[in-house]
Amino acid sequence: MDGYLGSYATLGLVAAAGVLVFVGAFGANKLLRPAAPAQPPGKYVAYESGVDPVGGDWAQAQIRYYVYAYLYVLFAVEAVFLFPWAVVFDLPGFGWATVTEMGVFVAVLALGILYAWRKRILTWT
Repeated sequence: MDGYLGSYATLGLVAAAGVLVFVGAFGANKLLRPAAPAQPPGKYVAYESGVDPVGGDWAQAQIRYYVYAYLYVLFAVEAVFLFPWAVVFDLPGFGWATVTEMGVFVAVLALGILYAWRKRILTWT
C-alpha cells in the first residue's frame, strides 16, 4: 500500500483487526462462562496472602513512603534522560554544549536532593 492514503489504509486495517480481536475475546467469554455462577459461602470476604483478615479494612499510609517513591521516579527519569545524552555526546558537533546542558540538568536535580537532605525528608524514623 503505497501513496498518501496507503498509510491510512494500513492504520484502518490494524484498527479493524484490533476491534475484531476485542469483540472476539468478549464474545468467547460470554459463550464459555457459566450462566449462573455458584456463590459459595465466604466468596466476598477479603482475602490477603492466605490469611483471614483481622481488623478493619482501612489503613493509614505514612507520607514517607510516597516521598521515597517520588524520589525513585525522579531519579529513574534522570537515568532515562542520561542514556540518550551519552549516545549523542559522542557524535561530532555536540561537544561542550551537551556537557553544559547536562551539567545544568544534573545541577537542578542535585539542588532538589540537597533541599530534601536539608529538610530531613530522607531520614527514616
